[in-house]
Amino acid sequence: MEALFATTTGILAASGLYLSLRGRTFPVVVGLTLLSYAVNLFLFSTGGLTTDGAAVINDSGGGYTDPLPQALVLTAIVIGFAMTAFSVILAMRVRGDVGSDHVNGNRIDEPREDKS
Repeated sequence: MEALFATTTGILAASGLYLSLRGRTFPVVVGLTLLSYAVNLFLFSTGGLTTDGAAVINDSGGGYTDPLPQALVLTAIVIGFAMTAFSVILAMRVRGDVGSDHVNGNRIDEPREDKS
């Protein structure tokens, strides 16, 4: 189970990084969201991957799951949602002001200036 979890986290992180380096704003927003999902999975895995553990210590003497990473992930989900909403609004504003959704601000019909 740990190998599958690590592979999934790695694939999400790699996909998020790839999309974050794209030239348009929508893939950048999706890439940042995938990166936040990968970080959430990593934080969640720091508490240990137990399948039958209780959320709090019980009297039966069985193992328990550490609740601190779960609280951190819950907080990160809320913050990530707020940042995603802010990024989408910012991308829509830039699209309206500049007329293009390229991250460098160049319009498609506008030629680039040579510095030489």
